[in-house]
Amino acid sequence: MTSRPDSLSNEAIAVFAFAIFHQLDSGEPVSHVVLDDGAGHKANENAVKELVERGLATTDGSRLAFSAEAERIKDELIAAMKSHF
Repeated sequence: MTSRPDSLSNEAIAVFAFAIFHQLDSGEPVSHVVLDDGAGHKANENAVKELVERGLATTDGSRLAFSAEAERIKDELIAAMKSHF
């Protein structure tokens, strides 16, 4: 299933933003995010449900793993941001 970032909820886009921040900060690809880090940061349940239902991610209960399509979207978002600076 192909998804466009502009068809996602703000909460789902925030999951991408979180992953993008960590990828740019670390310089390492981010292919999954922790759902609850135990320090007060917790993924929005509706966003997780939306991403899973759209086939953009899977979850094992503790992590949200991006699909190949989600990886493509994340890379496109990074490229779009970089092209503006």
